[in-house]
Amino acid sequence: MPSQDPRIDAYIAGAAPFAQPILGKLRAIVHEACPGAEETIKWSMPCFMHAGGILCSMAAFKQHVSFGFWKHALVMGEGVERDGMGSFGRMASVKDLPAKKELLALIGKAMALNEQGVKTPGARKATSPRPPPAAPDDLAAALRKNKAAAATFKAFPPGQQREYIDWLVGAKREDTRAKRLAQAVEWLAEGKRRNWKYENC
Repeated sequence: MPSQDPRIDAYIAGAAPFAQPILGKLRAIVHEACPGAEETIKWSMPCFMHAGGILCSMAAFKQHVSFGFWKHALVMGEGVERDGMGSFGRMASVKDLPAKKELLALIGKAMALNEQGVKTPGARKATSPRPPPAAPDDLAAALRKNKAAAATFKAFPPGQQREYIDWLVGAKREDTRAKRLAQAVEWLAEGKRRNWKYENC
């Protein structure tokens, strides 16, 4: 019987009813593939550790569950884009899970990478710097009203500015965009990057 972290028991129990069986099955498959996997909580979501590094993680949201490998590009192969934190898109039911045989094999691949001490590849440096992105009108207007947020945004390098802009313009509904705009200004006023929650592993 694998060692289980009671915090993950609580996380699964507290998830939406649709998410509980997905999380439970993912957890069981991880332990079947990697009996020695250690459970923990990082960034408020369940993570599985192996050979001194993060193997994979899972998270429940309002309408979907994500499951992703820490070394996504190396495990899934080039050209397979990550969907947020997930390596398999947004799963809303157990039927959305990849085939068990496939998942076991991929977890085995991730285990081998950790055992070999392979590091996550760094981002490739562009040959020439991209120009700073232009803030959309609603963000520019909001920044004019908040000096602290504007100062943070201006001080960020283009890549970090672009993370906020892409997040904002990626909203499909007006109310979602409005919520993201308010959140962005709040985080910027506090000097935070867009993905500050997932930093400092």
